[in-house]
Amino acid sequence: MAQVPTSAGNFAARRRSQRVLMQVPVRVRGKDSQGKAFEEETETLAINAHGALILVSARMTSGSKVMMQHKLTQDEQECHVVFLGPVRSGKAEIGLEFSEPRPTFWRVAFPPED
Repeated sequence: MAQVPTSAGNFAARRRSQRVLMQVPVRVRGKDSQGKAFEEETETLAINAHGALILVSARMTSGSKVMMQHKLTQDEQECHVVFLGPVRSGKAEIGLEFSEPRPTFWRVAFPPED
C-alpha cells in the first residue's frame, strides 16, 4: 500500500468546496522543478470550485505557478501547486489551486457541503 505524504492531510483540510470526481481535458504549462519550460495535455482526476487534482509527467515543486487551460472552453487560469502526491506509472498527482477565485471555470454546479 502506498504511503500518503503528510501534506495530503493539509490539502484535504484546506479544501473549501466539495470535490467532484470528473475527467476534464486540460493543458498545463509552466516551469518544472528544474526551471525548464513544459507544456502537457492531461485530464483532471477531480475538480472543485478552487482548483483540480491532475496527473502529469512534469515534476513540479510546491508553490510553483502554472497556467491551466480548460480544453473544451479554452478558458485559462493561473494556478499554484498546493499538493504533491504519489507518482504512478511515471505521472505524479498534483493538486492545483486557482490563484484567483473562478467559480465558473469548470462550468459545473458543485454539491453543497455535507
